[in-house]
Amino acid sequence: MGTMIQRVSMIAAVGGMFLWMSCERPTSPPRPNVAPTTKLANVPKDNDTVFALVTLNWSGGDYDGFITGYQYRYFTHHLLAGSTTNWVLFDSTNWIDATSSTATIAFNSTEALNRQRFLARAIDNDGDADPNPAEKILYTTRTTPPISKIIYPAKNSVVLVVDRVTDWWEGVPLVFKGTDLTKGGKVVDFAWSADGSPWNWGSDTSIFISPSKFKQPLNGIHTIKVTCKNNTNLMDPIGDSISVQLTIPPFDKKILIIDETDEFNNPFITYGIHDSTIDRFYAEVFPGSDSWDFKEKGMPPREVLARYKLLVWQADDIPAARPHKISDPNNIAVFTDYLKVGGKFLMSGWRILKSFAYYNNFPFTFQRGTFVYDYLHIYTVDETQIMGDCLGGQGKKGLLSDFRVDSIKLAFFPNDGKLGQVNLITKMAGFTDVLYSYVNLDNSPFVTYRGRSIALRYYGTVFDAVVLGFPMYFIEKDDAKVMAREILQSLHVN
Repeated sequence: MGTMIQRVSMIAAVGGMFLWMSCERPTSPPRPNVAPTTKLANVPKDNDTVFALVTLNWSGGDYDGFITGYQYRYFTHHLLAGSTTNWVLFDSTNWIDATSSTATIAFNSTEALNRQRFLARAIDNDGDADPNPAEKILYTTRTTPPISKIIYPAKNSVVLVVDRVTDWWEGVPLVFKGTDLTKGGKVVDFAWSADGSPWNWGSDTSIFISPSKFKQPLNGIHTIKVTCKNNTNLMDPIGDSISVQLTIPPFDKKILIIDETDEFNNPFITYGIHDSTIDRFYAEVFPGSDSWDFKEKGMPPREVLARYKLLVWQADDIPAARPHKISDPNNIAVFTDYLKVGGKFLMSGWRILKSFAYYNNFPFTFQRGTFVYDYLHIYTVDETQIMGDCLGGQGKKGLLSDFRVDSIKLAFFPNDGKLGQVNLITKMAGFTDVLYSYVNLDNSPFVTYRGRSIALRYYGTVFDAVVLGFPMYFIEKDDAKVMAREILQSLHVN
């Protein structure tokens, strides 16, 4: 027992001695923080002359801690007027925080030559910055703002619109571009504005502007502006702007007949049939219609088409050296604008579908993106041989009457009272109806033509279209009148 007490006493004494020693000995003061260091990469080299958009890299080190971030800034100097060596301060930035050790800088470069003094410094975990930032001197060449240009619509043009976006009409089309004339410059951002609205920035230069973006009323004059920005953050200070007439079609008239028939082509020139004769025929077949002479006036403008519920395009001559003008992309652009906003369309002509693939062999399959495929819902078309064979057409039962060709008008070689070169619609898409089927003699050698579709109707969500693969002028007039009346009923045009 006594021994144990002695041991405890010794331990206590030793512990007390150490406690006395620790209390009496003074604590060393903390070492001061060592500031971080910064180093700039040697690309580009000091005093290089470069394009104003420069990528710079740096690194930082800390002897007694670690790097938590960086800061950088730059000073732009211009030569004093009349001097080649005296640089004066023109612009500068504040310190810019960065977590990365790299940055792409668009230096202010408004002069032919600009001196740039770039500084970078590391920040350590105590929040101290390198007191001696890394420094690089560069010279940059002049940059200029980019230039914006509206390509479509044209200034003061008429644009057909509706008050809401549909599956056919996506909005007011706008196509524009930006150009940077500076070597090394590139346009990287684009913007548009409607009626003074805030800029809408993006990368697309072909867009559709929703009608809701324009001030009301939608029907009237409106302004569209565009601008762009280049890779040195310079924005076109002027931009480009246009005024356009947005027109909601009133459809306050019934029918416009576009007369593309050329009386100087066969068979009209051979038999001396004048244009006025063809005009009278269509005026009787479509009573109350208006006529537009394509040869004399060209394509009707959009504001004219917007007045009519139905557009009838007739091209009843045989195209000799070139296709009918209906297939011209410029004309297609106009009447498809009319269709997208709710117009109705009927086309009739000799080899009229052939005109859309005039230099191709038939049968021919139209591809997606073409007018025939997209708007008429016709895929594959064939054409009967040049010798007359078609006697008429069998109408869709319960909807349309049969018709006969006018054998007197066709009493010439190689037709001999019958129609040749009739377009056969051999494959069509959905939402279509065969209106008339091919009829020939029972003993005709061309049995494969018999019963084939020669006319089609497309039932659209926004517009309707009727295609006659034959020239209406060469149908018995009374039958043509019945045909027109029944088709108008189907199209709900009254």
